[in-house]
Amino acid sequence: MSLTHRILLIATALTILVAPAANAQVGKGVADLNSMPEPELVALPGMTPAVATAFIAKRPFASITEANAFLLGQKLTQDQLNTLYTKAFVHVNLNTGTRDEILLIPGAGTRMAHEFDEYRPWRNWAHFDKEIGKYVPQTEVDRLKQYVFIPINLNTATDDLFLTIPGVGARMVREFKEYRPWTSQAQFQKEIGKYVDQKEVARFWRYVVIQ
Repeated sequence: MSLTHRILLIATALTILVAPAANAQVGKGVADLNSMPEPELVALPGMTPAVATAFIAKRPFASITEANAFLLGQKLTQDQLNTLYTKAFVHVNLNTGTRDEILLIPGAGTRMAHEFDEYRPWRNWAHFDKEIGKYVPQTEVDRLKQYVFIPINLNTATDDLFLTIPGVGARMVREFKEYRPWTSQAQFQKEIGKYVDQKEVARFWRYVVIQ
């Protein structure tokens, strides 16, 4: 095997190892404010132990706008929160997220709020890459992915897709699949509520859809 061929093989292998999963439905990069441990929450810019304790007591937040309003009420400034959101966030549902939610994504702005809405319904990251890539470089497309998710179909999703949900492990993947076919939110609350409390059920529910 030639040296050039070996280099190409090594480069390809490294790309596979470091590249994000092409079929991931929940963006990776920034932490999830609804599930991160208290010590990590306290370490965020502008956060204090008292605010972190109050924040955890109110979790999960149904949207980043709710979390933002709560933190403003705890006397953090919007500038402080904008810095905090470079580290942690409440992911925005690409198919239902409001303009106000999208505008809280660092650097998104009104243009991306319009484009995110224009191409709904979003199906997968390849769709997102294609459409948003018309307006910004791929590096920016990948940065924006960290803040959003495409709802995961409870009745057809693979293990890999479920594992992109923050805090979901092998056990919960097994339960998500065991009760198929899913028919309603009430069924989800009942069955998954056997394993986690209703706050955690509500947090999981944000990321899924029944189709």
